[in-house]
Order: sequence, then C-alpha cells, then structure tokens
Amino acid sequence: MTKRKKGLKAPEDAGTIESAEALAVLREPALYMNRELSLLEFQRRVLEEARDPHNKLLERVKFISIVSSNLDEFFMVRVAALKQKIAAGRPDLSIDGKSATEQLEAVHASVDQLMSQIYDCFQNQLLPELLHNGIVIADYSTLDERERAAVDRYYAETIFPVLTPLAFDMGRPFPHISNLSLNFAIVLNDPHRTDEAGQRHFARVKVPEALPQLVVVPVTGARRKAGAATSKFVWIEQVIAANLKSLFPGLEIVESHPFHVTRDAEVAIQELESDDLLESVEEAVWRRRFRSPVRLQTDAAISDHILEILVENLEIKAADVIRVPGALDLTRLRQLPSLDRPELRDESFEPWVPPDLSADADEDMFAVIRQEDRLLHHPYQSFQPVVDLLNKAAHDPDVLAIKMTLYRVGRNSPIVQALLEAIENGKQVAVLVELKARFDEESNIEWARALEREGVHVVYGLAGLKVHCKIALIVRREQDGIRRYLHLGTGNYNATTARLYTDLSLFTCDPDLGADATDLFNFLTGYSHKSDFRRLMVAPVTLREKMTGLIRREIGHGSRGRLIFKMNALEDKGMIELLYEASRAGVRVDLIVRGLCCLRPGIAGVSENIRVRSIVGRFLEHSRLYYFENGGAEEMYMGSADLMPRNLDRRVEILFPLLNPRIVRRLRDGVLEKCLADNRKSRAGRPDGVYEFVPVNGTGAVDSQAWFLRHRAQVGEPV
Repeated sequence: MTKRKKGLKAPEDAGTIESAEALAVLREPALYMNRELSLLEFQRRVLEEARDPHNKLLERVKFISIVSSNLDEFFMVRVAALKQKIAAGRPDLSIDGKSATEQLEAVHASVDQLMSQIYDCFQNQLLPELLHNGIVIADYSTLDERERAAVDRYYAETIFPVLTPLAFDMGRPFPHISNLSLNFAIVLNDPHRTDEAGQRHFARVKVPEALPQLVVVPVTGARRKAGAATSKFVWIEQVIAANLKSLFPGLEIVESHPFHVTRDAEVAIQELESDDLLESVEEAVWRRRFRSPVRLQTDAAISDHILEILVENLEIKAADVIRVPGALDLTRLRQLPSLDRPELRDESFEPWVPPDLSADADEDMFAVIRQEDRLLHHPYQSFQPVVDLLNKAAHDPDVLAIKMTLYRVGRNSPIVQALLEAIENGKQVAVLVELKARFDEESNIEWARALEREGVHVVYGLAGLKVHCKIALIVRREQDGIRRYLHLGTGNYNATTARLYTDLSLFTCDPDLGADATDLFNFLTGYSHKSDFRRLMVAPVTLREKMTGLIRREIGHGSRGRLIFKMNALEDKGMIELLYEASRAGVRVDLIVRGLCCLRPGIAGVSENIRVRSIVGRFLEHSRLYYFENGGAEEMYMGSADLMPRNLDRRVEILFPLLNPRIVRRLRDGVLEKCLADNRKSRAGRPDGVYEFVPVNGTGAVDSQAWFLRHRAQVGEPV
C-alpha cells in the first residue's frame, strides 16, 4: 500500500462525513481484487477439498471432477469474454485497473499453476489412495493378456461401431471439433503410395461421449481373494488408441495423440433486433457450437507436427495451448463416485420435513402459512413442501391463479408437472421462463413450449434483462376475501439441485409482500413503470438504492454497527466502496462469500473491520442473506441477488425482508453465526486475495454444514 493509504484513519465520530479526498482514495484500483483471479482462487479452494484427507476418498475424486468442470466453464465464459474485449479493442479496465490483455496474461499464469496442482493431487495423492482401496485406473500397457483380451472385446463390440474416422486432405476439409469434445489427432502412413506427398495422412477420431469414459477391466475372483483390485478401469481413449488399426486397415499408425477443445460460449443474443426471443435464443445456442476455440489441451508428448496442424486449423494461439501431464478432461472422473463403495462416500441423509408442512399433515398447508411465516433451510430441510404447495394449489378448488418464475428447473421437473396439472384443473397459470439462463437454454426452451402447448401463459423473459428472481404467487379465494400466498427463495425451482445446494425458502401470506408480488408479475408479464415497492427490493428498479440506504444507515451507527452478508459473489465497486466506508466508521462487517470477492479485507485504515470467509464443503453454498443490526432494531433480507453489477443493474432480482423476529434471530444465531464459527470448511480471505484455513481454536473443530445436517430439524424454525 502507498503511504497515503496507510495514513487513512476511521473517523472518530460516527457522523463524520468523509472528505472527497478520502472517498477518492477508496476508489483506487489497488484496493480491489481482480474478479478473474478471484474466481481462480475459488477453484483452488475447491481443489483443497480434493486434497483434504478428512474427506471420504470418492468425495475427493468428485471435487477433482468439479474443479475441472469449473475450469471448462471459466474458459468458455470468462476467458472468452476477455478475448472478445481484446478483439474489439475495448479500452475499459477491470475493477483493479488492468486491461483485458493484462488480465489474460495473469489468468494464463494462474491457470498453469492450478493445472499443475490438479494433476499433482490426482496422480500423487488420489491414484495411490484409490489403489490402496482396491480401485485401480490402469494404463492399457500394464494389462495382462486376459485383461487386454476382455477390453479389446468390449472395444470391438461396443466402441468400434460408434467411431467415425474423419480424414483431412485436399478433398475433405478439416472437421468441426465440437466444444468440450475429446478427440484423436492421427498421422497415418500409406505403404501403397510411392510418392512421398501421398504417403502421410491426417485423420481425426472423436471419443464417444455417450459411452463410459472409464472402461471396466474384469477382475477375476482369484484376484479379489488375493487382495488385489476390486474395481479396475482403463481410460476409453487408451483402448481406442490401442485399436486404431481397426479404423484404418492397410495403413500404418505413425502417431496419435488425444486433444480436447474448449470453445467460446459467451454468445450475445440480439434481443432488440428480434421479433421472437425464443427463436433468437435457439439460434444463439446453435451458434455456440461454432464459436472460436479459447483453449486447446493436448497430451504432453504431442509432436510439433500434429500440434501445428491443430493450431493452424483451429485458428488458436500458442498461448492457448495447454500440454497436460496425464489424462485429459478430468471431469470424466464423475463416473467413479457412483461405485458401490459406501464406506468411501459421504453418508446419505434424508432431508427433514416439518410435520405440519408434510403432504400427509392433518392441517391444511394454507392454514399453516396463515398462522405464521415458515422458513426452510435446504438441503438439510426438504424441498418437497415447495412442490407440495404447488400440487396443493393445482388441485384446490379455491385457488384461482398461480404465477411464478422459472430459471433453472432441470429435467423431469415436478414443479412443471404441478403447473400442468393446475392448467388442467382450470387455474389461470402464468410463468416467466428465463430462456437466457446460460447452459440451460435448451432445457428451458423445451419446458416453455410444453407449458405453452397446454395453455399456460408463458413469457420468455425481458429484452435486455435476465429474470433471476425466485418467486411463486398463489391467488386463493377465502371466506374473508382474496388472499395471496407466496413462496420466496434464494435458489432455483429445481428439486435435484435442492439436495446439493444450500438455499432458503420462505412461505408467507403477508399482504404487503403479496401486493408487491402482484406488481412484480405485472411488470414481468405486461407493461409497467413501477418505481417503488412496499417491502420488496427489486433490481434494477430499487435494489441498489435501497441497499445503499441500509448500509449508510448502519454507517450512521458507527462502532455500534454490525453487518453480516452471505452471498455467492461480491464484485460491485459501489457496494465495496460503501463497505470500506462502513469499516472506517467502525462498523463490524462479516462477509461470507462463496466464490469471487473483489474486496480486500484487513487493510489498515480501509478495511480492518471487515472479515471475509468462504465456505467450500459437501454442499454448494448458494443462499443469500443480508443482516443489519440497526442499533438493536435488526433487519434481515434474503433473496436471489448477489452484490454484482449484473445482479443490481442487468437482472430482475428481489431481496425480501424476513418479518418474523424469531426467524431473524434463528437465522442470525443458527445459520450466520454458525457459518462464521466454521473452522473446518471455512477459509479466511487475506488482503492479497489468497484464502487460508481458519485455525481451530480451543473450542474444537466446527463444520457448519455437518452441524446443520445433525440439527436439520431445528435450523430455520421459529423458537
């Protein structure tokens, strides 16, 4: 830090107004962490879970697969975006003052180090431990005669019929290499040609994605009794490489090498120029397959000749080539955790269902919600009551209408099934299906069409905005008039990910929230210039302004102030600057940020009152909670929004207040404070952007997610 920064001091009086010069200092780029490097730092935390010997072995293998998949997406989206900026000559700088070229250079250096760490973990830690537990990933060359015969038979019967060799020569162009595909680059010699130019050929063979990537090697009973492998595999590409002659009879295989291509997936959708958003999204998804490559991974032994052919025809730069010291595409390791080895996996659990919210409960679910707001903490508490509420609404003769937003619903959705049953039963159903949810576009298009075919009013999103809020509104006729019931959440309406992500669900029939929900849906499905809401904070209309006001109110409390924010990402410069102001005013700020965080904590005179924690564990931390102590009149909001420019300015998001003081206290003490006490899965952010494990203190180890599993019948319940 410069001397000027070190000289900053928090104002003695909480009411002191910061000088323009002091505020200008808080905008200096050196006070902010680069978002791309912060995202890569998060991938290191995921990798730490693969390294952690406290985790079950197959769970550690799963984390290697996850970090590899995350890096694929990082290149498809973040690296692709940087390359687009460079190609367009855009001069805009990152939050830390770096040009796109400077960021790309820093990203490549960080990725090189991370890839080395990933393969060191897999090859030097996990493979030996798998072997120790009777699980072998063998090289084809080490198989004995009987094993090789069995694997070759599988090749002939199952793999060979699927393979399609594609030649590259004067009459046949270089084949299209699809995104994330694993392929072989093959050089062949034709002994029947006498001319030198005609002897050498190049071909490509794609490794079939639909087949198991780890081919089972039969293990005999004798070997099991001898204490050797109980499960043995060989990578599918090694089986193909050993049998390539079957694809090119009469030719000699000179050399063959696997390669893996990652393409730009950051496709702009020309919404304003299109009459049909659904068709525009379909076209954009189709175009994504042909976007420019942003990364080429090859084996370490690839020859300069083959690499030159690939680089030239893929039109990729040498800096985008990564030579991998092992099997390519470790996302394929996701096959291993499904092995029938329960002792090597996390214990299964059954999410808890509150008895009065169960489908078998004596009391009507609507009556339960009328009595008191109810909150569920997923995955520890079941997502099933959300499904049950919609099923109940679909068949209840007093329900008149159901309106909801769908962002990522997944396949075989019970939520969509409930909506289809509602329309069959004569309910008015309106659904906003966000077609622009990245990598879920095709699934959402299918659901949108299915709903529309059955008579559901379907809106495909808004021009220029993604609709990311999670809200369901049920309009019901009751004895004392029309009542609106709401489900408001932090996660998607996806029953599958609800078992994997930590999220929160609120059931309420608060009249003001219900009225706000009606106004919100009128904005989403019709035309509305609504500029204010009773209780909801809605982006891009009021959320930034309201959040700014709440933080400034806490700044006014000075050293008596307290903020606890839990979110997925913190990137917005204006919000970070406000948090720096709060720290300088003496406000205690605790941030629980799963992924990228551009704020640098612990800088003297700037952020010494800010702690940043990141929890990476069995479940993906996904819930968003914003707590304001407010001099004892505490307030808490939850919802769909992180503090990122896209969430505040370019998406429809909502944050909603928790109006039951007992729920607020339960979440404060039973969720937020427990997360802050975590010293097993929590890492503390340093000013340089590096994260370190929180040391275990005298009270012993605290794993917040494990604690929530043990106490899943209590967390989030009013006391």
